[in-house]
Amino acid sequence: MTKKEKIPFKDWPTKKKILVILAMSLAFLLIAVIILVGSYLIYVVTQYYRIADKQDLTPTITKGKDSQTKDAKTITSSQELSIISYNIGFGAYDPDYSFFMDTGKMKDGRVITGVHSKAVSYTNCLKNTNGALEVVASYDPDFQIIQEVDTVADRSYHINQYEAFQKKFPNNDSVFANNFHTALLLYPFNEPIGTTNSGLATLSKYSMISSMRRSYPLSDSFPDKFFDLDRCFSVTRYTLSNNKELIIGNSHMSAYDKGGVIRKQQLEFLVTFLKEEQDKGNYVIVGGDFNHDIADSVGKFPSQEERPDWVASFNADELPSGYQIAADKSYTVATCRAAEMPYKKGENYEVVIDGFLCSANVNIKEVKNIDTHYLYSDHNPVLFKFSLAI
Repeated sequence: MTKKEKIPFKDWPTKKKILVILAMSLAFLLIAVIILVGSYLIYVVTQYYRIADKQDLTPTITKGKDSQTKDAKTITSSQELSIISYNIGFGAYDPDYSFFMDTGKMKDGRVITGVHSKAVSYTNCLKNTNGALEVVASYDPDFQIIQEVDTVADRSYHINQYEAFQKKFPNNDSVFANNFHTALLLYPFNEPIGTTNSGLATLSKYSMISSMRRSYPLSDSFPDKFFDLDRCFSVTRYTLSNNKELIIGNSHMSAYDKGGVIRKQQLEFLVTFLKEEQDKGNYVIVGGDFNHDIADSVGKFPSQEERPDWVASFNADELPSGYQIAADKSYTVATCRAAEMPYKKGENYEVVIDGFLCSANVNIKEVKNIDTHYLYSDHNPVLFKFSLAI
């Protein structure tokens, strides 16, 4: 039997040569894609880290002959103070905006999913940022705690919103706690998030003594951990005339937590902190976006949506004895609207998830949800007036 002679490639039939070339090209393309995807995943994983607990923050202190920052030791028991909490939604959420991670179900059975992962344009983001600034400035609060404030982020077109607050309130001390930092995220594919640095801004007419970032317990599940915020609260301290401390906490708790396991751990972590400071005799106010219904407001606002999964109830019984919830229970204005679709009054689900927790030595004077009609964010700000039992 003679060995079959090997036919040179150049002598192959044209159709066969084309098929082989196509097969090899596809193989090389597949290998290239695998290498690129693998390299990107390695990049994302190596860039990922969680910020350690008890990180000291450096406040920007207003100094010099033009400084108007006050010494907290001048605060008296009869003095009424004010604080505003406002989640500005990185300047993206005007009434026409919907967020890609949010999904809801209408009462007629329709399932609605949001669209965007970033602000729709630079101009729109700047408009919303400036609008939020003007709302806060119109109330001239003694303290501000602001959430979802971007410093350098593709999603907000590199508008430094923390710097914008500092410039708007040049006579306030300020401090920033990072709670969202990402590598270059190419998801969602139609509108990639890109890189993000965002967090919590605290501003004050009173001189800050120190500030610290406290890290909430977080999920390490894959791949959610790469898209979830590095949830935390900041703790800013002021010395009073009785040598006790006024503590202003700025908090943003988890929203996307199926089963509520992480949110329960976060609440337990916060409660431990509240108890420790109460035992020292300090004056404690922790406010912000709790992502829990803190005003028993479920079902209190007209809506065509079913209750979303992210609307968790706040268990006041878990708070240390003596602590109070300072929340607007008039049920005339909510603080957050569902963002899986553009806002239309009476259709989106609304709830009160923004407010304050305060120790017994803080006297609650007034709590008011400010109706902005969600012009600049998916949240409405909350104004809290109080005094201290010094």
